[in-house]
Amino acid sequence: MSVIKDNTKLLLFGQNTERLLFRQLEPSDFDTWLKFCEYPNSLKYIWPSNEDSAYEKCRIWFEKIFHRYKNHLGGLNALVSLENGSFIGQCGLLIHTVDGIDELEIGYSLMPKQRGKGYATEAAKKCRNYTFENNLAESLISIVHIDNKESEKVALNNGMTLDKQTTYNNIKVNIFRLTKPDWHKEK
Repeated sequence: MSVIKDNTKLLLFGQNTERLLFRQLEPSDFDTWLKFCEYPNSLKYIWPSNEDSAYEKCRIWFEKIFHRYKNHLGGLNALVSLENGSFIGQCGLLIHTVDGIDELEIGYSLMPKQRGKGYATEAAKKCRNYTFENNLAESLISIVHIDNKESEKVALNNGMTLDKQTTYNNIKVNIFRLTKPDWHKEK
């Protein structure tokens, strides 16, 4: 079980990695993220219905992020290239209740043209290190649709191991987990 010690520090605004800057998602990012939502396979593992338009999916996505920001539930940070300022995607720490237990998850989604370049793993590792270095939780999870091999690979590259399979939001998922003691062993 992950105990979230200080949910006011779950956003990584102003943090960076070798190639990425973490910043707050802004309403002005909507049109950029709409392109993500319009791409056919972007949401196939995480959006239960194909009935919503890309615009509606993007609107709901933004509404949820700003709700998380306001209510100290973590949230996705915009990922921006340090090299050229381009919008890479989103990654961050999110509080979720899985099987009745509050957990801290590392979530990530990248613009289609930015996939396969190591950005998701780079950003996820930053979130992992930030969490454990700041004593925010004793363990972290990633919630991955059972067929999403790309996200599974990111979780494994982030030092996580398969903890269990469950149903989350009516979707069969694998829960990958990394504990703080196991992270210490990796370092």
